[in-house]
Amino acid sequence: MSDTPERALVVMAHPDDADFSCAGTVARWTEAGAEVVYLMVTDGEAGGDELTLDGAEIGAMRRGEQRRAATEVGVKDVRFLGYADGRVVASLDLRRDIARVIRQVRPQLMVIPNPERDWDSIAASHPDHMATGEAAINAVFPDARNPHAHRELLHVEGLAPWTVPEVWVTGGPGPHHYSDITSVFERKLAALASHESQISDIDEIAPFLRTWMGENAVKGGLPEGSLAEVFRIVKTA
Repeated sequence: MSDTPERALVVMAHPDDADFSCAGTVARWTEAGAEVVYLMVTDGEAGGDELTLDGAEIGAMRRGEQRRAATEVGVKDVRFLGYADGRVVASLDLRRDIARVIRQVRPQLMVIPNPERDWDSIAASHPDHMATGEAAINAVFPDARNPHAHRELLHVEGLAPWTVPEVWVTGGPGPHHYSDITSVFERKLAALASHESQISDIDEIAPFLRTWMGENAVKGGLPEGSLAEVFRIVKTA
């Protein structure tokens, strides 16, 4: 596959997960004409320290933030499954719901979170992220391509099976693909800045992000001064 798919589906647990992990790469894809869909498993209603709002209000706020962030990197279609933030498990229901969107979008490429725990970085191993990654890869194989899996998708909803050829895993062990986002780094920052309930001042975290992306680029052997997001690419067809 070329570095730019015709259609891509990004499946993440919470609003802002895509913007931290892959928004620069998404911006490059949309600039090249790709159609990218975001699918958030939760509304992020358990995120942040604001206690004056109830869960429904926080969820509505974060949905709005994610839609604005998506616009910054050229994504027009943002979907939410509405699972409970902080309580995501890799259930058959979640696998079915992700498989449904796969069959609707019919992507050549998916981006998902790492389903494995990173013992060197517990903060990077949020249970919702791992459960979303596990459910998403199971939705790719075997569910979305198998006409006998979740039969209601085909026989009631009329959604034909679809095989996703490639999955890009974020945050996983052994990354080997370094996506150069130097030219779109400011768009990534703009997307992150849209999450005002989570990021009070983008200028405070921008140096950290620049250092992180710069270290990625060095590891990937990119030219000096480059910035990169990293992925493990899994062939799934």
